[in-house]
Amino acid sequence: MAEPYEKATGSDSSEYEAKPGIEDQRNHSIANSRPRGSVSAVERARRNVNAKLANPLAGYSHAELEEMGATYAQKFQLGDESDIRAFRKGAVLAQAPEKYESVAGLDDSELDILKTEFTNRWSQPKLLYLVIILCSTCAAVQGMDETVVNGAQIFYLPQLGIGDKSQRSTWLTGLVNSAPYLSCAVIGCWLTVPFNHWFGRRGTIFLTCSFSAIACFWQGFTNSWWHLFVARFALGFGIGPKSATVPIYAAETTPPAIRGALVMQWQMWTAFGIMIGYVSDLVFFKVPDKANIVGLNWRLMLGSAMLPAVIVCLFVFMCPESPRWYMSKNRHAKAYESMVRLRYNKVQAARDVFYMHTLLEVEGGMKIGQNKLLELVTVPRNRRAMQASEIVMFMQQFCGVNVIAYYSSQIFLDAGFTEINALSASLGFGIINFVFAIPAIYTIDTFGRRNLLLTTFPLMSLFLFFTGFSFWIPEENKAHIACIALGIYLFGIVYSPGEGPVPFTYSAEAYPLYVRAYGMSLATATTWFFNFVLAITWPSLEQAFKPQGAFAWYATWNLIGFCLVLLFVPETKGKTLEELDQVFSVPTHIHAAYGLRQVGYFFKKYLLRQHVEPEILYEREDLDQDTGYEEGDKRV
Repeated sequence: MAEPYEKATGSDSSEYEAKPGIEDQRNHSIANSRPRGSVSAVERARRNVNAKLANPLAGYSHAELEEMGATYAQKFQLGDESDIRAFRKGAVLAQAPEKYESVAGLDDSELDILKTEFTNRWSQPKLLYLVIILCSTCAAVQGMDETVVNGAQIFYLPQLGIGDKSQRSTWLTGLVNSAPYLSCAVIGCWLTVPFNHWFGRRGTIFLTCSFSAIACFWQGFTNSWWHLFVARFALGFGIGPKSATVPIYAAETTPPAIRGALVMQWQMWTAFGIMIGYVSDLVFFKVPDKANIVGLNWRLMLGSAMLPAVIVCLFVFMCPESPRWYMSKNRHAKAYESMVRLRYNKVQAARDVFYMHTLLEVEGGMKIGQNKLLELVTVPRNRRAMQASEIVMFMQQFCGVNVIAYYSSQIFLDAGFTEINALSASLGFGIINFVFAIPAIYTIDTFGRRNLLLTTFPLMSLFLFFTGFSFWIPEENKAHIACIALGIYLFGIVYSPGEGPVPFTYSAEAYPLYVRAYGMSLATATTWFFNFVLAITWPSLEQAFKPQGAFAWYATWNLIGFCLVLLFVPETKGKTLEELDQVFSVPTHIHAAYGLRQVGYFFKKYLLRQHVEPEILYEREDLDQDTGYEEGDKRV
């Protein structure tokens, strides 16, 4: 049988070229069709980097691991004999935590705790739950910062002289509302690394929440559009670094069993904060002006977002610092002390600290040859991951969700709602956004990232078209208001389990570990920049195209997003690091052709109800069965 693909030297777009006869072999996997030798030595080296980062302790015997653990504890003076024993056993557990029963010398209480990690993953020490509450509150700060402006702008726009429908006013409205996201994209996101380096994770969270609280308070005392713009621009210094630091802090302090769920909960609690922002708008709606104070209600709305930020500042230092951050500063004793506070017993803490130390040593010694930032573009596997990540991050904004998050009250006013009813309708969207974000914790790992996006993009497009076209219903007809609200609510229902949680989850897992920090920085900057673009352009877009055309604009982008995902975004659900290397090693034009064939598969299977086998595009390349390394590369 002729091989359908062979290595193409010097190709910029892919590592393989199609040979004649590919049409006859569509249902064969690329992995099975190509020879193992088709992977270059450099590419194989990169895959081994990822395999070693996946488990740097693979291949060692229990005796070797015990000795390594004891040596590490003695070298950094990590306690007494009980601690050294903990590191002996912890080093063995770090190699394969699920095989705790095979580790000799553990007592019954230690075995019970280790078993509970797998049988009841949410059984954790109280202090760890305080960390979870901290991370959830930070997410709520984020959401509330974004949406209190939704209702406040009904009142401050006319008071600040930009409430008419002139071109100047619509652009200034967009500029004021988008100021935090401009700040995030150009300054805030890039402060994450220096802030974390200088102040640690807790210090960065404290500092950014302080920025948020001060900026929210400041917004309540502004008396011109440019003054409010400056205050909201300063708010971005709190939003940007916090959005990147809190998930890192959660990942570095929590056990692997609940780490993924906490990443998902960031999106859920951000949606909760968005909902609370709408509640705040309603609470302060009827607050009357006092003597010498004009616009007290909108000032309280904007200022109220400081409350959750102040709460975070009050208890953030009750939580331990990230052990990994301590370790990056060569403060191993403090790292161990911090981890002991976050685990039930010393064996657990020693296991996680030793593994963290080993992983940091491996990461520090990995040199592929080029600048890591450059390798995002020059290495085909990384470039395809970046391409997919940037598509989902860009589409998280251009699906149009934040048009509703920031401007729903004005949209409902334009539809004929009263002010109080417009704010109430906005709250309805906030509740839907939060409630339907909860099942996403389950659906993202059940249905898969790609499938969720392919399902929800057409539906989001349909509901935005429906919303926009509903403005053509005569205003005196009750269906006018009902259909507009229905379209927005249905859009929120399908957004929450799809483009809501998928982008950050997808970006975090698509990149190889050795360039993941750079990839995530790019992904975060991308989403904030296009958030700014959407927020600044909507008022002028709506004025120029009317609501019908403005909603149709984003509805069309959802159809474009569907095509981009279909052609260029592979599935990553439930795949190991090695399997992800296989997924993103498939040439772009091969995956695009596969995506087009999936349309025919869907039509035959679900519409014609025919029995057709799904096409297998990629399979895991055979690596060492036990370690995931190439033979001879087991030791780090």
